Amino acid sequence: MALQLVQVNFKARDDSALGRFWAEALNWGVSSEGPGVTNVEPVGFAWPDPAAVCVDVVTVPDPESVKYRVHIDLATTSAAHQAELVARLKELGATPANVGQGDVPWTVLADPEGNVFCVLEPREIYRDTGPIAAVIVDCADPRAMARFWGEAIDWTLHEVTDDHALLRSAKGVGPYLEFLRTPDRKDAWNRVHLDLLPYPGDDQAAEVARLEALGATPADVGQGDVPWIVLADPEGNEFCVLAPA
Repeated sequence: MALQLVQVNFKARDDSALGRFWAEALNWGVSSEGPGVTNVEPVGFAWPDPAAVCVDVVTVPDPESVKYRVHIDLATTSAAHQAELVARLKELGATPANVGQGDVPWTVLADPEGNVFCVLEPREIYRDTGPIAAVIVDCADPRAMARFWGEAIDWTLHEVTDDHALLRSAKGVGPYLEFLRTPDRKDAWNRVHLDLLPYPGDDQAAEVARLEALGATPADVGQGDVPWIVLADPEGNEFCVLAPA
């Protein structure tokens, strides 16, 4: 058994406005499954498909202002493309952000609700990922996180060191999932998290039990009575196991 990584979930004050920003940023479309939820995915996309990890924006009463341990890196194809994309994102409402990055070739921005993301310089590894190059998770132990997430989802481990780990869909499409070693300890809820989906015919409860055996723990983020199940990985990063599609 394994789960599919299907979307990155953003908590927001205004899901519609933030969803529109990300749709424009990625050149994707928007839809909604109900009030307070905006789905951002490629136009004509048949969800789920590993060719894209979608963005799901959900309005909550009071989004936390915390250090973002999960963020998105955007891919570019040339220096000119990077400059053009940064300029367009600023016109859409993004602002420069300083997270202590120093003099680096990528550009750090924050979306209109303060979620930090990076516009990368051209890198060969990301040439075929689509607009999202990678979903980045800060952590203390990339090797341990690679072990957990490599078992949790059906992605292939491409590289692992003491400083970072790199996974991608076994089909060789879509963005990467990267774990970067950082000294900061997690002490609050993540405003951005991952959503996982069982394959058709698989049992949600059985998948949750499997994840708990791997080291996940139940998490209460005030979700109440919902069809998804909230867990935390071994470093406390919340994620959701959705009900089978």
